[in-house]
Amino acid sequence: MLRRGWVVFGAALCAAMALAWTRPTAEAPTVPADAAFVARIELTGPIGPAAAEYVDGAIERANDDGARAIVLQLDTPGGLIESMRDIVAHILASKVPVLGYVAPSGARAASAGTYILYACPIAAMAPATHLGAATPVDLGGGTPMPAPLSNGLPKSGRSTERSAPDAAAQPEAESSKVLNDAIATIRSLAQMQGRNAAWAEQAVRGAATLTSSEALSQHVINFVAPDIDALLAQADGRVVQADNRPVTLATRGVTVRDYLPNWRARFLGIITNPTMAYMLLLAGIYGLILEVFHPGSFFPGVVGGICLLIGLYALQLLPVSYAGLILMALGVALLLAEAFIPTAGVLGIGGVIAFVLGSIMLFRTGVPGYRVNLGVMAGIACCAIVMLGLLLRLVMRARRARVVNGDAQMLQETGQLLQPVMAGGEGWARVGGERWRVRCEAALPAGAFVRVVGRHGLLLQVKAAQTGEGGSP
Repeated sequence: MLRRGWVVFGAALCAAMALAWTRPTAEAPTVPADAAFVARIELTGPIGPAAAEYVDGAIERANDDGARAIVLQLDTPGGLIESMRDIVAHILASKVPVLGYVAPSGARAASAGTYILYACPIAAMAPATHLGAATPVDLGGGTPMPAPLSNGLPKSGRSTERSAPDAAAQPEAESSKVLNDAIATIRSLAQMQGRNAAWAEQAVRGAATLTSSEALSQHVINFVAPDIDALLAQADGRVVQADNRPVTLATRGVTVRDYLPNWRARFLGIITNPTMAYMLLLAGIYGLILEVFHPGSFFPGVVGGICLLIGLYALQLLPVSYAGLILMALGVALLLAEAFIPTAGVLGIGGVIAFVLGSIMLFRTGVPGYRVNLGVMAGIACCAIVMLGLLLRLVMRARRARVVNGDAQMLQETGQLLQPVMAGGEGWARVGGERWRVRCEAALPAGAFVRVVGRHGLLLQVKAAQTGEGGSP
């Protein structure tokens, strides 16, 4: 069991350190330092702390390296609001113009990606891509969805206000605050970059979406480009605002330099994956449990402690439900209690149920891209059920097993007198390989076989064994 535990924790640690063989960073330039170039940053997958740190650092490096422009290539389902705001702030503060580009074909800039695209001075999309569905999801899992818009504006004709009946119909004031704040954010970005603010509000209020051609016709993006060369060619000569000053783009035929994540961003990307954070948390818990059951082995405790701390660090960066975390801890505690308290599986079954429910509730599934793999949860739940079944089987086997010690076992033992015993007298006998003081109501010679019929402290009450008992004639 201990060796199996070592394998599990070693695998978890190796997975967390997978960055050792991931692709190298782009710290070293791919073109001469004095050559003109455009920096490309690929933002793929959910937007979280790791993605924000990568994009922010890459924008700063591109500014320091003297890039003519930055292409922020998007393919994201959305993500966390705070991470999105960090990226938007760095885009607006960049001295080098940022060109938002939804690519390749089939990609999307949904939810938080729509805000980021609106923040870029130039917005473009590849064919067969889409954007929108930017309605914020509150951390409690609810989605504020007001009445649909009419012609891109609320029925009241005002962009950010609602009538008294509509406001009264909103179940929670906090949801209204989150929604109105998101609307104000995307409208301000649209007005700054001179794009369709009415549709931007509709994407937040009504989760509207657009394809690339529809976005171009509604002035949501600047143009459609099939590849990055076409993007740079169409952007060439345009005047945009970067860090509150006009900049004329000179991007036609310029070399593209990729800026890839550094080791820290890759490490954060690994541990902030909800499934990885979930597995690190479990590895830490079970590592410490193994150390408690096998004190002095050290390896499970050390690895478990490291995994637990990394998992907790990842959890504080993710949208976690603490009710789910407490349920998971309760489930583990009940499973451990089942091993010490014979409840015929009541505590164990309750522990499995609490553990599974806590795992499902651990991450708020309303945030795009932040879900634990259901197969992983199902596998761990099945393992817990199998372990519980094995534990109950061992308990039932122990209850049916023959008694091997105590008074009940002593009454079944036979022995041999080491000296003769007078009627009602006492003497010594060998019983169960041990010397005992015995008393017998009948006189028996030395060497006679006797059977124990009672015990009074350290004195055994015996009588002559029947034929066939204890090797007697």
